[in-house]
Amino acid sequence: MKSAQVWLPDDVVSAMWSALPSVAERTVATVIAEVPSYADAFSGKMGRTIEKAVQQALQGFLNEVTEPRGDETTAPTGPALDGAYSLGRGEARNGRSTDVLLAAYRTGARVAWRDLSAIAVSHGLAGDALALFAELMFAYIDRLSALSVAGHADELAVTGLARQRNREHLALQLLNGAPPEELAVAAERADWSSPLTLTAVAVPDSHEHGIAALLDPRTLRLPGDYTDTDGNPLTILLIPDAGGRARSALIASLAGRRAVIGPDRPWIDVASSVHRVLRAVELNLEPHTTVDTDAYLTDLVLRADTAALADLRAKALAPLSDLRPAVKDKLVETLRAWLLHHGRRDDVAAALYVHPQTVRYRLGQLRDRYGDRLEDPATVLQLTIALGAGGW
Repeated sequence: MKSAQVWLPDDVVSAMWSALPSVAERTVATVIAEVPSYADAFSGKMGRTIEKAVQQALQGFLNEVTEPRGDETTAPTGPALDGAYSLGRGEARNGRSTDVLLAAYRTGARVAWRDLSAIAVSHGLAGDALALFAELMFAYIDRLSALSVAGHADELAVTGLARQRNREHLALQLLNGAPPEELAVAAERADWSSPLTLTAVAVPDSHEHGIAALLDPRTLRLPGDYTDTDGNPLTILLIPDAGGRARSALIASLAGRRAVIGPDRPWIDVASSVHRVLRAVELNLEPHTTVDTDAYLTDLVLRADTAALADLRAKALAPLSDLRPAVKDKLVETLRAWLLHHGRRDDVAAALYVHPQTVRYRLGQLRDRYGDRLEDPATVLQLTIALGAGGW
């Protein structure tokens, strides 16, 4: 049979047409096995529908390579091309990326070529005809995949901006503590399935793209202008179900990056997680690494009212106020270690990397300044709170 594309003997064409249903079935089965994102999507009734679509695409290909090509709108491949475009739009609506879609195409092309080329070889098709057949088949798959990518992009262009705006509105409602019934409506409008918990995370704007692929696709981005203490722009993310063991995985995924991780909260109460993250950013706890706020609860509590803490420190450290700054700093450092180590001189020395005799000398100076007040529980409590947080 002669065509504008390739010549195939009638018996080869007939054998290929007969094999199309089984080729389509094996193609879908292999995609399910090798592309995990489609394991559930292609199961049951949907799997049979996809098989028919694959079969339709292969039928279009055989028609194209064995019959003269007409206008593309009336050509036999028209339904297949339309189906590829529609597939891309549907995948965008289902939240799957083009990477996943193209992986399915590559897998499907490999299986289909293996089966159809085996038929051609078994019927003695000449090598040059087989090579041309391969060229046309993979060019056809490229056309289908390109149309699917175009459909995916068009769907995102149409619906993506609206979804993004709806999700930003939902994030703002969460931050403002909207009633649960309003949040439920906003979540439905944003096509967002609610998780059990949300965790606020602050990252530099420049890092957001690098971690996006690591996060749950339901992650919300809080609109607004947020900065660190140096004025660098920050992005606040609300990450679903990142509590318990998942928190360890989240921290590991952010290792080596600047980030501040808040506590996980029931999703409707995530505002408290956001406020803690912003407070930790303001305190500049560890500006160049990942900060798990759960590890800094003491600092966050003691520094909740910085003005009150400053007044308390001034009052508690009044006996040292007339000393030179260098001397005062060493005595304050020693006093803090003495309080935290319950007066154990060797432990204090080890913490300060000094000789125990140096600790003994400094403690003597402190006792000269404070007198019996270092034995007074109220004074000890006041000093412990005043010096307990970092940044003194």
